[in-house]
Amino acid sequence: MGLAREQEVEIRDAPVFMPGEKVRSLKHIRNDGTYRGRDIGDILVRKGEVGYVRDIGTFLQQFYIYAVEWIDSATVVGMRGKELTSLDRADAPAALKETGQ
Repeated sequence: MGLAREQEVEIRDAPVFMPGEKVRSLKHIRNDGTYRGRDIGDILVRKGEVGYVRDIGTFLQQFYIYAVEWIDSATVVGMRGKELTSLDRADAPAALKETGQ
């Protein structure tokens, strides 16, 4: 038996979000130990929090990681595309905007 793994390689396609784009978090994000100065398990970003994409990187040559500056918490946290929805684009699915304005 093997470990369950995501097979999708996101970086084959263009990034979903671009720097400067206004986004909303779709879930609570906790510190997994990679955010310096905060305890493991601390909530870094709350569901519904609004921020702006500052930069785009990759992880494991497979996923895009979006560095998002969160306004309310004044932090920059790396996020996966599936954890975000755009507030700038009308083509973002309405179901993903259910937490907002």
